[in-house]
Amino acid sequence: MPQYVVSKWRKTEALLYSQSFRSIVPKTVRFNRNQLINMLEKFAMVYVKPDNGSLGRGVMRIERKQGQYSFQIGERLRTFASFDLLFAALRKETKSRSYLIQRGIHLLKYKDRRFDLRVMAQLNPSKAWETTGIIGRIAAPRKIITNYYNGGNAMSVTGLLGNLMSKQAVNNKIKSLEKLGVRVGKATRSKFPGVCEVGVDVGMDRTLTPWILEVNTKPGYLIFRKLPDPTIFRKIKRYARAYGR
Repeated sequence: MPQYVVSKWRKTEALLYSQSFRSIVPKTVRFNRNQLINMLEKFAMVYVKPDNGSLGRGVMRIERKQGQYSFQIGERLRTFASFDLLFAALRKETKSRSYLIQRGIHLLKYKDRRFDLRVMAQLNPSKAWETTGIIGRIAAPRKIITNYYNGGNAMSVTGLLGNLMSKQAVNNKIKSLEKLGVRVGKATRSKFPGVCEVGVDVGMDRTLTPWILEVNTKPGYLIFRKLPDPTIFRKIKRYARAYGR
């Protein structure tokens, strides 16, 4: 069976060994009071997420704006007049579990809903890394996460980016994302030799910079059935079977 790495912290560290990723992995630190103060002062908006978690459960968006603080989890948005009140509320959510703070990226939107991209890269039967699928994930209305299993929608990359750039530019972006998927796969496997697949969550801001938000080592791939080309899903499934998933 392929190796499954649970800790987001360990996967982030694996990428940061490579200089080439450091400019596109949002700053990530372990959650505590002082780190949250510093991160909010520097970036104004951050995401707090469980170190060991999946399907977007427990992810919170924290903002500092005009002397007030807010945090959102799911559809629930709360505001606070001071940092102390915010932190007390956060502590009730995090309890004693390990959480991370990640610089917030203001994601592009589609019809007023945030979206990111899932880049699937796999070890193919020839033992070489290959990006086998890319798909857009659109957050459910009023939600902060794009996870498909949390009410989000799936859409082709060309459909999402077609209104933002030319057809040639979209094709170039797809090619660069395919290369990124392979690079992430290689970097992750170099630290965790049993990893055979990665699902890379890539967010883009208004500058169209691709930010690596998270790396999954046991990514769900049923979402790729939503693409109009059925051969993509069939290839992903065939490769997964080949390495024993």
